[in-house]
Amino acid sequence: MSLTGALSSAISALNAQSQSLSMISDNIANADTTGYKTTSAMFNDLVTASSAQSYTSGGVTVAGRANITQQGLLSATTNATDVAIQGSGFFTVTDATAGGATYYTRNGAFTTDNAGYLTNNGYYLEGWRTDADGNIVGNASAGSLQPINTQVAATSGSATTKTTIAANLPSDAATGDTFTSSMTVYDSLGTANSIQVTWTKTGANAWSASFANPTLASDASTTTGTSSGTVAITFNSDGSLASTTPSPPTLSVTGWTDGAADSSITLNLGTAGKTEGLTQYASGETTPSVNLTGITSDGLAYGKLSSISIGKNGVVDATYSNGQTIAIYKIAVATFSDPNGLRASSDGIYSAAVDSGNATLQTSGSNGAGTIYGSELESSTTDTSGQFSNMISAQQAYSAASQVITTVNKMFDTLISAMR
Repeated sequence: MSLTGALSSAISALNAQSQSLSMISDNIANADTTGYKTTSAMFNDLVTASSAQSYTSGGVTVAGRANITQQGLLSATTNATDVAIQGSGFFTVTDATAGGATYYTRNGAFTTDNAGYLTNNGYYLEGWRTDADGNIVGNASAGSLQPINTQVAATSGSATTKTTIAANLPSDAATGDTFTSSMTVYDSLGTANSIQVTWTKTGANAWSASFANPTLASDASTTTGTSSGTVAITFNSDGSLASTTPSPPTLSVTGWTDGAADSSITLNLGTAGKTEGLTQYASGETTPSVNLTGITSDGLAYGKLSSISIGKNGVVDATYSNGQTIAIYKIAVATFSDPNGLRASSDGIYSAAVDSGNATLQTSGSNGAGTIYGSELESSTTDTSGQFSNMISAQQAYSAASQVITTVNKMFDTLISAMR
């Protein structure tokens, strides 16, 4: 009967609009939720067998569709471990530090837990281990992904491997005159040591440099190792450096008393024929002296981890109390052939499904993957003004459907009255 069909169709409309209102309510409730993707109500008609002589109503069904690929606005934050993706892709997370299931999210509000891991709602951010320059160690594959542990390098300290010296050795010194200067050297454990350099004029335009055993920088009376290496230096008649023997000159330190590894330090004393390193000019002094104009070395003292930050391209940097900043991880970006096919869970978490396909892991900004930005978060895609407009439409449609039920009820009463 057509009245029954009309009633059924109106009831389906009430149900559909109720679900639509639920989606609108969720969207408004999550207007400030990081990485939230708005859900839209998709209505579909139900068609039954009809002909030119009769019509049978079918009604309507509704399904929610979250536009997961929609980009939210990026907003700056004051948290150095917040991250956001501009473009395609998701952060890869796990629900345990080892053996956990893998999930994906656009919610980059990560913080460091008491064990040093970057977490968000109990999920651990994953990335690839890097060397200090930010190069991935090994392959950028799923097998080498690991939860990012900021305490993987809780301390810092590096040995001196290169020292550059710029100084003027006085041409007006007498053969056999000696002069001293000192240089700071760090061993592999980050201990600061001082090594005295003795400059001896050995002839016309000829000098030698020898090195005393290292002592603690804080206590010159404590010897910390054994130095070896003497450098023969010659100059041109214009005061520029002619040569050094050996070339390049090297200082070796063995037997560090604190157990550090033996050191081999390359000495950069300048370029032959130039004056940017060692030179030999007259000092113009009654008592000639060595004029040390610059000495720089690599290597760093022992330092403790002081802060963690995430920069552009998803590099996780660790900064230490000695001033050193090194890269320790690179965040992975997971892309899918159909991101809208992902299965959604609470807290902005998604899991791979048949429709989405498997994840393909990329580095930030490569092969179509989005670019990672540090100290930023992706805002919700909810447009509250649009949601209020949808709410009004849903309310009007719901009222109209309820009016159909009222009308059908009256028509049924009329029909029953006629039968009496």
